[in-house]
Amino acid sequence: MKPLLDRLKAIKRDIVALSFAVRDPDCPKAAKVAAWIVVAYALSPLDLIPDFIPIIGVLDDIILVPIGILFVERMIPPAVMERARVQAQDARIEKASRVGLIIVLITWIVFIALGIYLTRHWRLNHHWPF
Repeated sequence: MKPLLDRLKAIKRDIVALSFAVRDPDCPKAAKVAAWIVVAYALSPLDLIPDFIPIIGVLDDIILVPIGILFVERMIPPAVMERARVQAQDARIEKASRVGLIIVLITWIVFIALGIYLTRHWRLNHHWPF
């Protein structure tokens, strides 16, 4: 049981570390975009597979989030990720949770605005803009 709890704490730390890594000027832009997506997905209450579906609902969090973290970590230079991990361990979780909340809110606002724009565009022109 202890190794599982340690791994869950490491995932939580890595999510916070990714939120620090994207602020580092040495982090590539593609890695920043990918990291924001992973952080937003990890902190979002909405999942690809809803959590109320037994077993499968939780598996997407257990599988997709660590895979996303590994994918983004490969895009970020090791020195940047190491600095971010140190910052994540030093940071207070409450502060990181507020940052995560802001990321999730901004992401959903962008998706809602895009949905409204596409719906209005389709209603006026009867075709999609792309």
